[in-house]
Amino acid sequence: MTKKRNAQARGFALAAAELAAGRRCSDIVVLDLRGKSPATDYFVIATGTSDRQMRTVVDEICESAKKSGLQRFGRAGYEQGRWILLDFIDVVIHIFDSTYREYYDLELLWGDAERLKWERTA
Repeated sequence: MTKKRNAQARGFALAAAELAAGRRCSDIVVLDLRGKSPATDYFVIATGTSDRQMRTVVDEICESAKKSGLQRFGRAGYEQGRWILLDFIDVVIHIFDSTYREYYDLELLWGDAERLKWERTA
C-alpha cells in the first residue's frame, strides 16, 4: 500500500469513528490490521443503540466516503440492523448492536492489532 493510500485509509477510518461517536455510537475502536489481515488494513468497530440509529450512521458514513471519492464495495446486514458491515477494501466498518458485538468480540479475535487513538472533535 502506498503511503498516500494508507494515509487516506487511516484518515477515513478515524473520520468514520468520529462520525459514529457524533451519532451516539459507543465503544468505538479503530484497529490497525496492516500486516495482520490479508483482507483489509483498518477495522472500525462501534456499538449502536437501535437498528434505525445504526442505519443512519451507516448512511452518513457512506455519504462521507462518497464525498471523499471512496467507493463502497460491499454492505451486509443493513436490513436486519444487528450487525452492519461496510467494506471499503482498505477500511471495513462494523456497526453492531450490543448483543452481536459481545458475541462476535472482534477485538479479542484481532487482539494483537494496534488500537488507533482518536478523539471526538464535535
